[in-house]
Amino acid sequence: MASNMVLYWGSGSVPCWRPMLVLEEKKLQGYGSKLISFSKKEHKTEEVLKLNPRGQVPTFKDGDVVVNESAAICDYLEYKFADQGTSLLPKDAAQRGMVLQRMHEAQNLNKGLIENVVHYIFRTKPEDVNQEHLNEKKKEAREELKRWEEYMQKQGSGTYVVGKEFSMADVFVFPLLAFAVRGKLNLDPFPGLKEYYQRLEKRPSVKATWPPHWSEEPAGKDFFTGV
Repeated sequence: MASNMVLYWGSGSVPCWRPMLVLEEKKLQGYGSKLISFSKKEHKTEEVLKLNPRGQVPTFKDGDVVVNESAAICDYLEYKFADQGTSLLPKDAAQRGMVLQRMHEAQNLNKGLIENVVHYIFRTKPEDVNQEHLNEKKKEAREELKRWEEYMQKQGSGTYVVGKEFSMADVFVFPLLAFAVRGKLNLDPFPGLKEYYQRLEKRPSVKATWPPHWSEEPAGKDFFTGV
């Protein structure tokens, strides 16, 4: 079953981490795993471009079926293997609605942390960084984190993004949080998120898919000090 699958992915990529978590939660270990080097532009090779004309990862192949875009891969796997492993989309309509809401709402967290802060730092020469502008972006990121902190506080200790069960909402939120922590985000001002993060980093699917270069190399650029 899993032997017919191939996932092209990059270490530390938030979008790539999502389907990897789903594959683990669905007990689909044994799939073909092709680690792509972004620095060597391996995502632009003919092998990848044949499957994904955009030259992006994650790119996923299941037999003759090719699915690109991380959310689409996650949806595909949950639909095909709904009764296998962890059920990531609740059958209860109200619960499913909340999971779907938090999944899509994670785009705001992605925007606040990665698009506004990380992309600005990456794309701006150090001498051209406008500190006032960057501080404003960090303030926006902090406000978004406060919103998620409120969500976790309302649910209480020991819960997930939605309720008492790990779901697709966690698949979308946790990698963003982990990326930010590696980028020097201090979670002390967000105790609910901190408890959540420390608990999930011990989850088997998270440990099995932890970005390999994160374990081998010290944390890189400081993105989030001051958030």
